[in-house]
Amino acid sequence: MSRSRLLLLAGAVTVTVAVLVGWLVVDRGSDPVSGPPARAAERVKASAESALVPDPDWVATTASAHLIPRRAMQAYAETELALRSSHPKCRLRWNTVAAIGSVESAHGTLGGAGLTEAGVPNKPIIGPPLNGDHGTRAIKATPESTRFHGDKTWDHAVGPFQFLTSSWERYGEDADEDGEVDPFDIDDAARAAANHLCDARRDLSGDGWVPAVHAYNNSMAYVNKVRSIANSYAS
Repeated sequence: MSRSRLLLLAGAVTVTVAVLVGWLVVDRGSDPVSGPPARAAERVKASAESALVPDPDWVATTASAHLIPRRAMQAYAETELALRSSHPKCRLRWNTVAAIGSVESAHGTLGGAGLTEAGVPNKPIIGPPLNGDHGTRAIKATPESTRFHGDKTWDHAVGPFQFLTSSWERYGEDADEDGEVDPFDIDDAARAAANHLCDARRDLSGDGWVPAVHAYNNSMAYVNKVRSIANSYAS
């Protein structure tokens, strides 16, 4: 993590954003994991220069049509293109990633934050302490998690896709190749979310969609909300 990010996080506990959805921390019982997948949005149009770079006009037009910040839309589009190569059988479309980004952090703008051109929120997006209150699981901080959220006692979910450190260590990736694997960077976080969704060789074009989103957050209410938003982006 860069020096500037560390300085920003030095006061992170005092500027923590209360994330209302909860991220894999509440015991929600045994909801039946079933239902249809989200509709597939239009495929991302690649640029003429590279199959891994989205066409900038397509990004701008799609972002405007769905009221998604352009910088977030760029990350979602790049994620779909990357997963076409790395996980072709997953068949992930950008609208599922965008829907999760919407639920988790309003596309990196939660609590008045905004994405810089580098793809990092200009205010830390940090979930509430996972201390057992309000039905959450109590999860102790570790030295690894503390460096992300600044709390030496309790863990917090962090970044635009609200990753816990344990999941970040498994799925995190330096998507923008800036030398950092950073959960606050929307490029890295969107790619990590895609890696999470496509784990276990899931095919998100069919029966694998619901289990994938449910694995991201084990609540069918969450799955249904993500599906609704993803479907709106597919229209």
